[in-house]
Amino acid sequence: MLFINNDQVAELLSMEDCIHVQEEAFKAQETGGAIHRPRIDMYTPCEREDGYYRWGTMEGWYDGIFAIRMKSDVITWPQSDNSRWTEEKYCIQPGTYCGLIMVFSSENGEPLAMINDGELQHMRVGGGAGIGAKYLSREDSKTIGMLGSGGMARTYLAAYMCVRAIEHVKVYSPNAAHREAFAKEMSETHGIEVEPVETPREAVRGVDILSTNTDSMAPTFEPDWLEPGMHVAMLGPCEVSTAAEARMDVKIRQGVGGLSMPESKRIRMEVGMSPLAYIGGTEEEMKRLPPKNPGSGFGGEYPDFCDLVFGRAQGRTGDDQITFYHNMGNQGLQFAAVGGLVYRLAAARGLGNTVPTEWFVQNIRD
Repeated sequence: MLFINNDQVAELLSMEDCIHVQEEAFKAQETGGAIHRPRIDMYTPCEREDGYYRWGTMEGWYDGIFAIRMKSDVITWPQSDNSRWTEEKYCIQPGTYCGLIMVFSSENGEPLAMINDGELQHMRVGGGAGIGAKYLSREDSKTIGMLGSGGMARTYLAAYMCVRAIEHVKVYSPNAAHREAFAKEMSETHGIEVEPVETPREAVRGVDILSTNTDSMAPTFEPDWLEPGMHVAMLGPCEVSTAAEARMDVKIRQGVGGLSMPESKRIRMEVGMSPLAYIGGTEEEMKRLPPKNPGSGFGGEYPDFCDLVFGRAQGRTGDDQITFYHNMGNQGLQFAAVGGLVYRLAAARGLGNTVPTEWFVQNIRD
């Protein structure tokens, strides 16, 4: 069995391969060649009086690989003086995180690998947005307006570069140093002009692709900023308002989105960035949790990627249409597809740290 760290994932995984393996896995759902279980979270009180502990999992199977992704976070939802409302997270202390992907053979059940999820998480989400742009953005798209300048914005841009001939990017972050650093780094990485701008309105104006890549708990742009011909992609469920959705001509979701269950005090839909949450704690402790998010949520009732590629739903039919790819829904499957690819590449190239498989199997029937 292998333990594969983030540096090794970065060495092994290209964005082109990340997009390709996900696209094939998504299509395989049509015939039962892939399956997944969407994300479910569990909330319990933690050491902070303004936060909660959150455990999250999602699972999937594709091409002989079963994977589960596990996350252990302390979550807060701070609101700043300038009305920014975000979801923040850490494990143990701010700046450290715990996310693991465990990969198994579905042929004989053998545990094959554990993978740090940081690099792979950014790549699989960015790759998903690349698939959306490939199918829904105008083929002559050359400009991007990016809201957000973190790790996800970097992989989203890399994915767009794989599927469209991008020439110019405008980037906004409320932190001027962050947007300037992003612009400098991405200009050098991709050999294109990346321009830091001072307002989100400036970032959105006149672009072909609007990409919102933030941890915001509120919509990041105004509906009337949308222009004919734009393609829109998002990261979180709160970034796109329902009013903005109403202006879009074509709306496609990546996959099935969150599970639907009867809600109660202990089971809630759409808590923060969680599609489905099981909640512990007292009545007083539960007051720390945010209200249901005000954005587009976890996928709506519109068609998914398989509906699009197998002809049950119509994609872009005109250059003036505004298209939207809701880049959520197949999380469990993404980790099986991309995690399986990373494991096979690591095994072939002799990368990863070997861990005795016998540590993970036993002779007592469970």
